[in-house]
Amino acid sequence: MPRKGRIDAPGALHHIIVRGIERRKIFLDDVDRENFLARLGAVIEDTQTGCFAWALIPNHFHLLLRTGDSPISRVMQRLLTGYAVSFNRRHRRHGHLFQNRYKSILCQEDAYLLELVRYIHLNPLRAKIVQNLKELENYSYCGHSALFKNSCCPWQDTGHVLKMFDSALSTARRIYRGFVAKGVDQGRRDDLIGGGLIRSAGGWMAVKALRKAKLFQKSDERVLGDGDFVEKVLSLANEKMERRWRLKAEGVDFESILKRVSALTGVSPEMILTRDRGRRTVKARSLLCYWATEERGLRQPEIAEKLRVTQAAVSIAAKRGRAIAIENKLKFV
Repeated sequence: MPRKGRIDAPGALHHIIVRGIERRKIFLDDVDRENFLARLGAVIEDTQTGCFAWALIPNHFHLLLRTGDSPISRVMQRLLTGYAVSFNRRHRRHGHLFQNRYKSILCQEDAYLLELVRYIHLNPLRAKIVQNLKELENYSYCGHSALFKNSCCPWQDTGHVLKMFDSALSTARRIYRGFVAKGVDQGRRDDLIGGGLIRSAGGWMAVKALRKAKLFQKSDERVLGDGDFVEKVLSLANEKMERRWRLKAEGVDFESILKRVSALTGVSPEMILTRDRGRRTVKARSLLCYWATEERGLRQPEIAEKLRVTQAAVSIAAKRGRAIAIENKLKFV
């Protein structure tokens, strides 16, 4: 059966797990780890992606991210491609570095954010990279230490996590420390590393109890959350996909979007396709990139080729176009 597409939306919370191919190491030393973190920080800040937790283990890593200006798929593509190329060059190797697709589970934030922060941050302890919680607080390659100001990660949203415990930082850190300590004996939690009804309900016994009570919840292997949350997520994802397919069936293409943008902004199609940096032209080109990627689902390399710019330029323009569309209440359809 064909694999299901990823689900994403602005503000969505994702637990991401990436493993090395054949479970081989993807971090051989601190130089690799620092290289990865520099790339992670750059892409997070550039895309305004929220990062609440992370942990680097020799053969895999975990991230807890909230979708910002760019889809998580693009964030991960930039991160993984850039790191793999630099890793292969440095270690004089060839071929794939990561195992298949990375795993991304869209999570219900209210129910799972703090549980996931704790689970992810305890990974180095479970892997015996550190021996106790005191060492974990000083371990530079896990977001746990950043919550105690023992590492420099300005791109990690420590404030959001700590405020969920208390408004006073010192008190919040004390409560958070106790919260993490209570999770040490929980070990590996399969309910937090995947979606679907069994994981969302907390195990098969819980599912049987629901069915015995004649309570049936909608589920999806890509989503970790209760039935109402899953139904809402799938509804929004289907609505977006249906809109894209409808536009495609109606023959809407790059040229159609170009004409629509031209009519809205008063900038000629010929001028939009140039590299003119005038304010009105940049606005029009940004809307074109945003609607072409988000409404029609065109690939950024395809748009870049038509505009004779880089893919990165299209990504930046689309982000700017989204802000313009929201601010001016502009809609493609």
